[in-house]
Amino acid sequence: MKLATHTNDAAFDRLRDEWNALVYRSQANSVFSLWEWHFHWWQSYQPGELHIVTFHDTDHQLVGLAPLFIEKHPEYGRVLRIIGSDDVTDYLDIIIDQKCIAAVQAAFVEYLVSAQDAFDMLELCNIRQDSPTYNHLPKLLEHCGFDVVTRQQEVCPIIQLPDSFEAYLDGLDSKQARELRRKLRIVDAQMGAVQWYIAGPEHNIQVEAERFIDLMRQSHPEKATFLENDQHSAFFRAIMPAMYNLGCLQLNFLTVNEEAVAAYLNFDYQGHILVYNSGLAPQRYANLSPGIVLLCYNIQHAIAQGRKTFDFLRGDENYKYRMGAKDTIIYNIRGRIMRAME
Repeated sequence: MKLATHTNDAAFDRLRDEWNALVYRSQANSVFSLWEWHFHWWQSYQPGELHIVTFHDTDHQLVGLAPLFIEKHPEYGRVLRIIGSDDVTDYLDIIIDQKCIAAVQAAFVEYLVSAQDAFDMLELCNIRQDSPTYNHLPKLLEHCGFDVVTRQQEVCPIIQLPDSFEAYLDGLDSKQARELRRKLRIVDAQMGAVQWYIAGPEHNIQVEAERFIDLMRQSHPEKATFLENDQHSAFFRAIMPAMYNLGCLQLNFLTVNEEAVAAYLNFDYQGHILVYNSGLAPQRYANLSPGIVLLCYNIQHAIAQGRKTFDFLRGDENYKYRMGAKDTIIYNIRGRIMRAME
């Protein structure tokens, strides 16, 4: 196995053709692992020193990729982290061909030991509960002299989708199902005035992205503050067209009298819908519950398209559970090399 470390931005161009091909063969096959996500995140934030580690097999095929960077922290010193970090990315992982997990993990740990003078702490955040990184890497690190702390970081509530929307409603708490049916009846009576759409080839994606950002800003003061950060707003403006070009953006709006009053920024990827963010004009047509109604349309559409899950991503907001989601867990793994063992 050939290992290489890439420390400048040109690495993204060099690796572009191989990157996504590996993602599709990997245990970390997620929209958040794609080259486009990592590239645009890095272009928007660049919080430290780039440190991408690649692993090629004897046939020169890329079988492992650790897209890392080193960030200086006032308490922990030089922290080695995965590109994407935890502000705007929900799932992160080392990207490994499923046929080579054990070999690449072992090589990665050997690399960390050999490069220990370059960093003070390894921190892997947003690791899914079903990831081999969570299930196996901590023991490998401990065996090689790392002091490892693994903790639950957050939850990602997910709906396992049935075969029909009626079956979905029937599976909810009876009170919640009645309430959703009531809201949908109210809106159905307004059809013509109330419509929804998914941005597609007939739309200008840049215009639709700005419409979404405007609704996102209106939704809550915290979101408005978030978007005041130029790095955050630049990332959102870059990632929407990038995901659209890949065919996995599901940017959708509810309109009342042609005015956009609610929106969801979803990703439609590998049979799963991932609800990344939302926007709402809170004072407009509140009697129609536009946010919940659009969410119902999203779930109904996902079922009709044969999608497997409806993933609300990080956060334990109550509405996710009212809509029938169940928790999955993501973890944070921290490792420090025990200097006394050098």
